[in-house]
Amino acid sequence: MGFNESRRCSVWLKRMPAPIRLRELIRTIRTARTQAEEREMIQKECAAIRSSFREEDNTYRCRNVAKLLYMHMLGYPAHFGQLECLKLIASQKFTDKRIGYLGAMLLLDERQDVHLLMTNCIKNDLNHSTQYVQGLALCTLGCMGSSEMCRDLAGEVEKLLKTSNSYLRKKAALCAVHVIRKVPELMEMFLPATKNLLNEKNHGVLHTSVVLLTEMCERSPDMLAHFRKLVPQLVRILKNLIMSGYSPEHDVSGISDPFLQVRILRLLRILGRNDDDSSEAMNDILAQVATNTETSKNVGNAILYETVLTIMDIKSESGLRVLAINILGRFLLNNDKNIRYVALTSLLKTVQTDHNAVQRHRSTIVDCLKDLDVSIKRRAMELSFALVNGNNVRGMMKELLYFLDSCEPEFKADCASGIFLAAEKYAPSKRWHIDTIMRVLTTAGSYVRDDAVPNLIQLITNSVEMHAYTVQRLYKAILGDYSQQPLVQVASWCIGEYGDLLVSGQCEEEEPIQVTEDEVLDILESVLISNMSASVTRGYALTAIMKLSTRFTCTVNRIKKVVSIYGSSIDVELQQRAVEYNALFKKYDHMRPALLERMPVMEKVTTNGPAEIVQTNGETEPAVLETKPPPSGLQPANQANDLLDLLGGSDITPVIPTAPTNKPAAAGGELLDLLGDLNLTGIPSITAYNKNGLKIDFTFERSNTNPSVTVITIQASNSTELDMTDFVFQAAVPKTFQLQLLSPSSSVIPAFNSGTITQVIKVLNPQKQQLRMRIKLTYNHKGSAMQDLAEVNNFPPQSWQ
Repeated sequence: MGFNESRRCSVWLKRMPAPIRLRELIRTIRTARTQAEEREMIQKECAAIRSSFREEDNTYRCRNVAKLLYMHMLGYPAHFGQLECLKLIASQKFTDKRIGYLGAMLLLDERQDVHLLMTNCIKNDLNHSTQYVQGLALCTLGCMGSSEMCRDLAGEVEKLLKTSNSYLRKKAALCAVHVIRKVPELMEMFLPATKNLLNEKNHGVLHTSVVLLTEMCERSPDMLAHFRKLVPQLVRILKNLIMSGYSPEHDVSGISDPFLQVRILRLLRILGRNDDDSSEAMNDILAQVATNTETSKNVGNAILYETVLTIMDIKSESGLRVLAINILGRFLLNNDKNIRYVALTSLLKTVQTDHNAVQRHRSTIVDCLKDLDVSIKRRAMELSFALVNGNNVRGMMKELLYFLDSCEPEFKADCASGIFLAAEKYAPSKRWHIDTIMRVLTTAGSYVRDDAVPNLIQLITNSVEMHAYTVQRLYKAILGDYSQQPLVQVASWCIGEYGDLLVSGQCEEEEPIQVTEDEVLDILESVLISNMSASVTRGYALTAIMKLSTRFTCTVNRIKKVVSIYGSSIDVELQQRAVEYNALFKKYDHMRPALLERMPVMEKVTTNGPAEIVQTNGETEPAVLETKPPPSGLQPANQANDLLDLLGGSDITPVIPTAPTNKPAAAGGELLDLLGDLNLTGIPSITAYNKNGLKIDFTFERSNTNPSVTVITIQASNSTELDMTDFVFQAAVPKTFQLQLLSPSSSVIPAFNSGTITQVIKVLNPQKQQLRMRIKLTYNHKGSAMQDLAEVNNFPPQSWQ
């Protein structure tokens, strides 16, 4: 450097003041009284930092980047400091490298190309002579390394995993976890280095080693089988932790290294799942952990909870499972709300497999319904419904009805639906069933879901001997109160069907009431004119009045007047009904008694669920429903015959070709050809997804207007005991296809296969290529957000050829 240049540099340094320190910046920002004042300070400091970066000021670069990182943590943009971080990483000073690597971890990720420039620097630092520099490089690679960086540097990480330095080994193990997540095929590279990891006495290395083994087992079935031989070694380590005396380095609230214990228990859970030998080897140690762990502190509860999850997930002995459920039962008595919530959630997962053991804690679970915490109430309600069976249905329904009466509005709809389902499944008698439903209708009011009304009507219709009792109870329930719409709808329907039983006073189950025909009509007319009545409710009332015209003898003229009045109603639906009913009175009066006769006993058939309701000697019983696909070609033949019948061709036998042919078709085939492509070749449906109780079925149709378009209808059903909410179905196809996804029928999949969601997908396949699809499913279930990806490759050839 020449004399003049050095002189200019010294003059510049005198003229340019040194930037403020990080502590001064923090103190200044904290004095800001308003957000605007804080923004002004930040902008001023950022301008000074930018100027310093432009001048390539090496002296204060580290200080400026540190201030920039603080401003980034406050939420202000700091992207212009990315390259400066790389310059600090390349510096020989440890203080510069530390801030540079910290800035890289905060400001860079895989989306920026700048991070690729770091690969060489990280590689050099991984081979540095100072362990702390190597540690910085390992931390950065394990935090934000891309798949390309992981491929380039995996060999260096593997070398450090074998080093004798425990400080580097634990960091290398965690870095290897990140490498495996980014590039799973590199997993085998780390297999030789894992042999001696569990022999390490340093708890930090042991902890990170267990994390690495867990990651490898979760990602590869081969690795899982390979590491099962380590179960005795893991059991020995866990036993030493339990039996070891006081160690100030690892003691937390009187427990030796609870973090390592939890990690080992998680790994044992993975290794013991679906494996008898491994489960047998860990049964004793799990029992020791469950009985010897101190429960007065939260640390002990964390270990016990992990132990319970492990016991429930492996093939453990029945006595050990009972012990685990008893631990959860003790959690329910804990004063900590979080522990109670965890216990309820865990019991809900295990109630299907260990129902009797959970039943022992029924009274404690029911007490949780009175908890002030909303989350605990919801979990307790869900678990209470799962515990209902034929032996305790009366007591449990009494508690749940009390809860329904006093709970918050957001619980009422779910609670009412749960009571309906439980009562239908376990009702000890028809009368008890109807009384329970009546109690729900009068308690939950308008919170009862719409689909409950037709289901209740079906139940009442099938209970032939209870018609008089039911209609009398419903009549009393709606006297003077029309605010509860589901109750009024069911009552109106029953009064219309069984109004003659109501006025006759024939009721053996209860003291009969004396009701006249005019009083019954007064109630229904009040429903019609009430401002609280919805349009659907008015429709029920008007139809009930019309039906009573064949059941009452003295008030037919009054009924005619009421019906004629609503012929000019502004409600189009009500007007149409009234006009049709007027036509019955005037033109088709001879047909009216037959048209308005009492509804027959209904058969409930659930095509989407595991059972249907069939009629057996007047009693409804569940029966297994077998849904078999129709024989090949049967449905097209029926369609063809129906079409030919309409055209008068009853003597023509249709011939439906199953493959293209040049031979002359039969008369039926020619006629069908004249009418265009009727898509008579049936396309078999497929199951695209079936996991965790969620089942997605695809049914197919080929568009008549465009043969290249396949119309796929998805049907989503839920076999678990709880509804799946906020359901979203997404699909993607290769670029040679075009896909249109229409709106779904709902966002809630009802539990117990009691309903389905349908959604239509249209796929344009102009090149007639084999159809492939990737689907993404998101929904909420049991309070958790669920997400899964799947690929569908088994589309039938008829859907795309």
